[in-house]
Amino acid sequence: MLKYSLRENHLTPEPDDCMAQVQDVRSYSIDEVIDLMTRRGTTLTRADVSAVLQVYAEVVSELVSDGCAVNTPLFNTSFSISGVFDGMADTFDKSRHTVSLNINAGTKLREALKSIKTEKVDGTSTNPLITEAADVVSGTVNMSLTAGGILRLTGSRLKFSAADETQGVFLVSEGGSEVRCTVVAENKPARVMVMIPQDIKPGTYYAEIRTKLDSSGKSVKKMKVGHFSKPLTAGAGA
Repeated sequence: MLKYSLRENHLTPEPDDCMAQVQDVRSYSIDEVIDLMTRRGTTLTRADVSAVLQVYAEVVSELVSDGCAVNTPLFNTSFSISGVFDGMADTFDKSRHTVSLNINAGTKLREALKSIKTEKVDGTSTNPLITEAADVVSGTVNMSLTAGGILRLTGSRLKFSAADETQGVFLVSEGGSEVRCTVVAENKPARVMVMIPQDIKPGTYYAEIRTKLDSSGKSVKKMKVGHFSKPLTAGAGA
């Protein structure tokens, strides 16, 4: 059951418009997936399944690194290249161009998506809520990150303690690595502006705000995390 709540939609002109926010989604690790697989009466051992999945991941990764597309019942991959080329004679330059990996649901996942049942619940989350990520230098919204430029995040409950290195705006790559934006230009509940690190590596990132402040600005013990679901693409240095 996919649970969701409704909240005010600030992106449309109509005052009564609302938008859905998914709530309490359970995440499964690869070890938990393997456990579920072995419970289905297969003659394969847990070690067998783990080894097969590891080889599967390695082969798919090698194909992608070789510039190949992979089409399976679970997902389909493709590539795109961003950046400006200076005329027809120009060639790919990692300092100016970025290769992005695009992943779409395969037939099995598309069929699974049709079967999802939903349940409306009360929105009780007190975590930061990011509704928009604007790259000030390029002027794009929910798309880009310019190295050394300014990232403006809007939403609610965004304020954090900049002096605490565990709090702030973090840019998390698709591989799981992360960078903290240490230079803060504005730090308010509804809007935060930070400098994107000059040495950020090209790739796809997701913005996160981590804070130990509640809506009234008082400190709390538990870290509150607001994750922005739209991917942001970083190119080379500004």
